[in-house]
Amino acid sequence: MNEQDRPHVVVIGGGPAGLIAAEVAATGGARVTLYEAKASVGRKLLVAGRGGLNLTHGEDIETFVTRYRSEGVEAHWWAQCLAEFSPSMLRNWAAGLGIETFEQRTGRVYPREMKAAPLLRRWVARLREQGVVFCMKHRWRGIERVGSSHRWRLQFEVETGGSEVEADAVIFAMGGASWSITGSDGRWRETMESLGVKVTPWQSANCGWEVEWSTEMLAVEGKPIKNAMASVGAEKVKGELMVTRYGIEGGIIYQLGPALRSMAEPMLTIDLKPDATAEQLREKMAFCSSDLCSSDLLNSAVKRWRLGEAATALFREKARDMGVIRVEELVRLVKAVGVRLKNSRPVEEAISSAGGISWQELAPDLSLQQWPGVFAAGEMVDWEAPTGGYLMQGCFAMGQRAARSALAFCGMQRSIELSPWEKY
Repeated sequence: MNEQDRPHVVVIGGGPAGLIAAEVAATGGARVTLYEAKASVGRKLLVAGRGGLNLTHGEDIETFVTRYRSEGVEAHWWAQCLAEFSPSMLRNWAAGLGIETFEQRTGRVYPREMKAAPLLRRWVARLREQGVVFCMKHRWRGIERVGSSHRWRLQFEVETGGSEVEADAVIFAMGGASWSITGSDGRWRETMESLGVKVTPWQSANCGWEVEWSTEMLAVEGKPIKNAMASVGAEKVKGELMVTRYGIEGGIIYQLGPALRSMAEPMLTIDLKPDATAEQLREKMAFCSSDLCSSDLLNSAVKRWRLGEAATALFREKARDMGVIRVEELVRLVKAVGVRLKNSRPVEEAISSAGGISWQELAPDLSLQQWPGVFAAGEMVDWEAPTGGYLMQGCFAMGQRAARSALAFCGMQRSIELSPWEKY
């Protein structure tokens, strides 16, 4: 097939979802042009790489698929999408770039080098070898059908004014609204809504929550509450919390975020000793004199139950609010410390965002139902997942599905049987 006869697939957005979409489309035989508003691609990937670049997670796939929350999409959709680009496939794909990965004790999967830059450099180089054309500093401004055809004309804002391009299929992957410095600023929302696409309002996901701390709690700012179990209603998560000047951060509260956002008055209940039963805690206090005053009894409980510095500060503060205390009351308290929360931190500070293109607008193949041949993937769609590799895996899986759907739309049925990660 001549170069100009090959279907032209335009990808808008240079994050993980956009880059993998470009690779899958190019491998399938399409001409691919990738447009990015910033001066370079993969900026959010590099920011994520500061913590080692958590690519995916090694837990069993049955549990893995339950980590994704998305209003308006069938529960089995994520299972199907992740089966097409699974965690093991993602690791194989990285190996194809010469990037060895390893699984930590926690299940999180990282590159052996614990860096994002080597992976990104090799990835971009491979995309260029596959013929992907990169157009930087192009901010998307509009889309329209070319006459009565199934082709699309896209408008971009560039430094010199404006630019237009026609495409046989379009894949939007412009990200959500968090970490705007990376280009993921959600500014595309107004344009989408002006074109009649329903976009769910942005909300902070994987973020800290504000608490009105006392002076004593502010004294342990930056200290972790380790090995805790926090709950919101029936939902429980075990892990670590971090006391900050404004409230609480950490993996526990990230996972409980959706439940907290649904509450009019968010309340977190923390079990500071989840590995000990109430009876075991009572036994450790069995030889305390009944004549001990409340402060001495409290000191004894902190020592015998081996509470950490931040946990101790929280435990003492709540115990003082009780006035005169007894062992049984301290046991109940340490197993259920209530912390009233105020607001989630601003979306600009969040690791990721909830909200985006409503699933009502999308078909299962990620095409916009009112725009044949136009697809959306990654964090610009309304879904969320906790940290731990799930966000990255979700973006990769959605990007490959959108690309394979675009190839099918362009009539390249034979090409979509090829999976670029299977050859490594």
